[in-house]
Parts: sequence; C-alpha cells; structure tokens
Amino acid sequence: MKDKNLPGINTICVHTGEVKDEQFKGAVSPMYMSTSYAFEGVDVKRYPRYFNTPNQEMLCKKIAALEKTEDGLIFGSGMAAISAAMFAFLKTGDHVIIQQVIYGGTYNFIVSEFDKFGIEYSFTESDKAADFKSLIKENTKILYIETPSNPLLGITDLKAIATLAKENGILTMIDNTFASPINQNPVDFGIDIMLHSATKYMGGHSDISAGAIAASKEHIAHIWKTAINFGGNLSDHTVWLLERSLKTLNIRVKEQTRNAQEMAEYLEGNSNVDRVYYPGLKSHKQHELAKKQMKGFGAMLSFELKEGIDAMAFQNALQLIKPAMSLAGLESTTVSPAQTTHALLTEEQRLERGIKDGLIRFSVGIEEAKDLIEDIEQAIKSLQ
Repeated sequence: MKDKNLPGINTICVHTGEVKDEQFKGAVSPMYMSTSYAFEGVDVKRYPRYFNTPNQEMLCKKIAALEKTEDGLIFGSGMAAISAAMFAFLKTGDHVIIQQVIYGGTYNFIVSEFDKFGIEYSFTESDKAADFKSLIKENTKILYIETPSNPLLGITDLKAIATLAKENGILTMIDNTFASPINQNPVDFGIDIMLHSATKYMGGHSDISAGAIAASKEHIAHIWKTAINFGGNLSDHTVWLLERSLKTLNIRVKEQTRNAQEMAEYLEGNSNVDRVYYPGLKSHKQHELAKKQMKGFGAMLSFELKEGIDAMAFQNALQLIKPAMSLAGLESTTVSPAQTTHALLTEEQRLERGIKDGLIRFSVGIEEAKDLIEDIEQAIKSLQ
C-alpha cells in the first residue's frame, strides 16, 4: 500500500535530492565543480572520491528515494558500481551464486577477476530459486540476480530469492537496470542491494556514463569503505546531468514501456519473426510472475527473425531505428548481443544461455509506434 505521506513518483523525480540555490534562487540545482573543500570548522570533509560533494550527496538521495531505500551511491559506470558492491562483501574463500543469464560485462568481470582473489562462484542452470538453493554452501555470501535479464528478458522470482537468502544468512544483489525503479522496486520483495547502469534509463539520453547503488544505510556505509579505494566516483558535471535526466525518468520510461508492449505484440504477429522475448506478452513463460512483481514490463525486448533473414543486414537496412551499442535512450536502438554485450563469451557459452547469433535486442524509444513498425517492415522488404 502506498504511504500517503510520501510524495508521488513524478514529485520525487523532480524535487527529491535537489541542491538548493540559496544565493540566486535558481529553479535548478547549481553545479559545484570544486575538487577542493575546507577541512577545518566544517561538518563534512568533502572530496569527490568520497562521494560527498554537494551534487553527489543530493543525487544519492534522489536515487534512494526512487528505489525506496535508505541510501545510495553513484559511480562512473554500472560496472564500477557492481565491482565495488561485490568486493565490499567478499574475501578470499567466499562463494557467490550468480544467475546464469546476466549482462556479459558482469559475467566477464566475475570469471576474469574472482579467481585472482580466491573467490569461488557458481552459475545456476536457470533463474529458478531451486537452482540457487542447490548451489548454496557454508561459505556462500551473495546471491546475484538480474531481472528482467539481458538479453532474453527472463524473470526471476524476487520474493523466493530473498526468502531463500534470508533463511541462509546470505546477501542479495540485483541488477535492476532493465526494469528501472519505475517498473520495479526489488526492496519491496526483500532484496538487499539494487544496482544500476545509470547510463541507461536513469540517464536516458545516451550522453552520460554512470552507475548507481541503492540499499540500507548500513550496506551503503560498508560499500563506501571499499568504493573510496577503487576511485570510481562520478564527476560533478555528469552528476548534474544525471539529476537533470532523472527529473523525466517516470515520464520517459512509462512512454517507452507503452511503446514496447505495442512493438512486442506487433513482432509476435509478424510472419517474418520466429520468436519474441518480452515479459508483457502472455506467451512469455514467466508473464504471470512478471505481473506480480513489476509495475510495468519495461521497454526492452529481443526477437529472432525467421531463417533466411540476416540479422545484421536487417539492422543495417533500418532507417529510423539505430543499430547502436548500449540502450534505454529516447531513441529506439537495436544491437546483436553475440557481437557486443556477450561477445566475450564463447559461442558455446552463448548458446548455453539461449543467445543465438541472430538474436536482436530492441531498446524501444519514445517515437510513434507506427513509425517504428513502418521502419521494420521496409527493412525486411528490402532484403526479400
């Protein structure tokens, strides 16, 4: 039930975490670009790497409010946030259980770095809680999930994972990038730490790189001790841009989500498309679970063209939709995960995760759906 004392989501987006312009009374937050602050006679010794400049500090409040947590931290990238969070709670001899289908960069980070530090890890066979349970050891410290997952939009049962973790004294972390705080608040289901590539929906304009963590004050304080040593802070100019972007987060994501539903239904009915992955479709095997834990199904989907239509040739034939790296901007984009986000995996590893070479990930923007449909149809026609 919504707390009547809390402001509405658009009000949080616009006003929570503002830096007040006490001198000139400007309508937007002033930007504090200094990297050197006073150390004597002050309540807080401020330094950019300590995540506590005025703009940094206030932006963290906005992100925490959006995820309904007590506190937050912001970073130079999503991977900076993920690595700081992981290493803050892990040491030699510890064990982590990771959902099988996750962002390729996270997968590469784990398999490339954890062995160096003697940290054990196991990947599940699926996104089911039973698979996590079967892998738990005495030294398991973290259950790491991503839902909806990248790029196949799989849904993991948040409540089941959180319950399992609490029964075993294990911490839970989620990459909540694809859903964004607008469509999903994992803390409502008992998840401990929310991670974001803020480059994506939080930034939303394809012009900044950033990461974010939202959690309890206790967990953020613990992560902070590690994060200040890694030096992954965000410049105050980018912090200011991210605050600007978050003001329209709810409006942007809701429109993109509405568009994505329409595009998923269109693609599912297109004879030139073999398969569509989108939790908002009744054909999605976890549609009912998605309805229970998501407020909207998100603006990401993936699809496979029928045999004989080359995925890259199709993308190159698009005129409005941009074949481009990354996702979640105002503009619609496509990408081939096998060549980008999951390129560091072997072909065998990709196929084990259901990621075929012809899979296309579609980040739906705010354009008119009819224009996106026309672009897809002309691209297919040009190849026939």
